[in-house]
Amino acid sequence: MAPGGALRVLVCGDVEGRLGSLYSRVQAAQSKSGPFDLLLCVGNFFGSAQDPEWQEYQAGAKKAPIQTYVLGANNSETAQCFPDASGCELAENITYLGRKGVFSGASGLQIAYLSGTESTGGEPTPAHCFSTKDVTDLKTSLLSASKFKGVDILLTSSWPKGVEIFGNSPGDIDTKKCGSGLVSLLAASLKPRYHFAALQKVYYERLPYRNHTVLQEAAQHVSRFIALAGVGNSDKRKYLYAFSILPMSSMEPAELVKQPQDVTENPYRRPGGSKSCAHLLLDEKEEPAPQFFFDLSSKPKGRKRRPEGGEGQQPKRAPGKPPLPTAACWFCLASPEVEKHLVVSIGTHCYLALAKGGLTPDHVLILPIGHCQSMVDLASEVVEEVEQYKSALKRFFMARGKRFVAFERNYRSQHLQLQVVPVPLNCCTTEDLKEAFIVQAEEQRIELLEIPEHSALKQIVQPGTPYFYVELDNGEKLFHRIRKSFPLQFGREVLASEAILAMPGRADWRSCQAGQEEEATAAQDFRQAFEPFDLAQED
Repeated sequence: MAPGGALRVLVCGDVEGRLGSLYSRVQAAQSKSGPFDLLLCVGNFFGSAQDPEWQEYQAGAKKAPIQTYVLGANNSETAQCFPDASGCELAENITYLGRKGVFSGASGLQIAYLSGTESTGGEPTPAHCFSTKDVTDLKTSLLSASKFKGVDILLTSSWPKGVEIFGNSPGDIDTKKCGSGLVSLLAASLKPRYHFAALQKVYYERLPYRNHTVLQEAAQHVSRFIALAGVGNSDKRKYLYAFSILPMSSMEPAELVKQPQDVTENPYRRPGGSKSCAHLLLDEKEEPAPQFFFDLSSKPKGRKRRPEGGEGQQPKRAPGKPPLPTAACWFCLASPEVEKHLVVSIGTHCYLALAKGGLTPDHVLILPIGHCQSMVDLASEVVEEVEQYKSALKRFFMARGKRFVAFERNYRSQHLQLQVVPVPLNCCTTEDLKEAFIVQAEEQRIELLEIPEHSALKQIVQPGTPYFYVELDNGEKLFHRIRKSFPLQFGREVLASEAILAMPGRADWRSCQAGQEEEATAAQDFRQAFEPFDLAQED
């Protein structure tokens, strides 16, 4: 391949000695799609026992059909298979990259690699493990280069801890238990365009994430994390990944920083800031969420109770947790002020309630169980559950011929209330909704900015900043930073206007209130209809 051109690359997960199966698959891929330039292997390359087939490759009786680069041992049993920590040729066309380092070919492609699993402590570090020093040394060797933008590919056997934050779920994989905080730190610093890992026997391709803060920093390239299953696994999970890549050094800047539609915020960044928070994952402790037991019958009877703590006790604020309300809060689920007859679902971190004086009969609120003022203040696990409730409500409303619209006003409010209002599909299109918000904002001299579909507010504003935002059913968001004053009913006014729901008389919630018995009946009806979609009903 000529320097400066795109490379065709194959990456595979745990080989575990199944070289015959691997190379048969590689040859099939090359027969179908043409030759590939190299094969990269992450995870366990050797099985626990020395395979006679490997001895044939060592002796030259068999030869790898493609230049293959592998990572080192992840356990003590196979450590002796890698005689030189700095890397060496294991057999013809099969090269051990080394314990850590950077591989750069004539094409300019830059591949950073880190072999092994994270050391649990103690000196010296075992041959199959990496330490904080290993990661620091690798970071320093790259970050010290002038105009460092990132690497093309990062190879690690271990998953990064927290990689799923703000992204799609990896299923049963709990990266808090199996992931490495040091790998997270490395990925946050090196900004790989592709990061590959293995060891967990599953295929997982995370949504791409950005490496800059929207509206605060110049755009940078996105990163993709891909975990691969084991070669020849019986579940037929994907273990071989093929792609073409033009080295970063050969790309035009505008092409390099293009953002795909499904890009999300960075899982390793501190919310609302441009600095990495991956170091916080190094010693992260999982804290059990408080559980609330609530009578959801239509009649307002019974009382909430906490699993511990006496009557009237003020719970202590844990370090790093949102502040407790300064006065009685109408929306904290533990507060005696909450109108429990409106509650229709309770999750682990959030709950769902009918809006008092709702714009429509199925106008609902998504609220955090504990006291948080805005979306920007929420912990990642609460954000995740908010997203789950939003998805459930989208499906629920779509099944009833309606589209989802959500908005939040973080201004002259004490507790986060994410307002979700369904709009009939035959009433207007998503573009009509967007235009209605923009037109009315212009009329009132409110600047509404469009922000990328998968951007989170934490990437745009700091906690404590007043703002208004609306999210449409296609994921588009419009955002306004409130600097002086703001019309409190703006979201309702737009949706109640003649252009949308044509019910201007319901723009103010105070003119829409019903009696408690009527509210309780409406909540019970909603609860029954929503039950097939309800998170709280899932085990």
